[in-house]
Amino acid sequence: MEKTPQGTPVGVDDPYEYAGVCDHLTGEGTCRYAFGHYEHDPEFARERAQEDYECPVVDPEREETWADCPHFRSRNRDRECVRCGLEEKRMAHDDERPLLEEHHLSYARDGEELSHEITIYLCRWCHSKVHDSWARITDDAAPEPEAIAELEGRRSREQDELGFESAADRYDPGAGDDAGTADE
Repeated sequence: MEKTPQGTPVGVDDPYEYAGVCDHLTGEGTCRYAFGHYEHDPEFARERAQEDYECPVVDPEREETWADCPHFRSRNRDRECVRCGLEEKRMAHDDERPLLEEHHLSYARDGEELSHEITIYLCRWCHSKVHDSWARITDDAAPEPEAIAELEGRRSREQDELGFESAADRYDPGAGDDAGTADE
């Protein structure tokens, strides 16, 4: 299993099995990195420019893979844990710890520089299990009871925020008591 530089497991044998489409790939099959970041790797940009910035990996005539591209980056955008399926619920204007954490599947080995960023989301409970034990990302897992309780607590607070309360009642709790009475 792949490991972090600290020696903890990342939960997969091959990070590329969990990599999605490259973040730099456009809908037309061109490489946004070569076009937009020419100064970072001029040689790479020149090669792509000679082929109209076409990504070689998406060309079915070529045998190149994401691992062959020096600037491949795949970050999961789904806001749910890939292991147990827990959905993220963030509260606006709140500093609560997120339910989901970004989990890196690829790290530099033997002093190599990390060239590919492959990340997914794990809930903080699955994240700790993967790093602290033998747990794998592919395990058939259900959300922990603590995770469900935290999620439901956030949903309840969100529903409370959606309820209407007049400003008069919110800022002057005694004002609402006399509402509707006229001077007699």
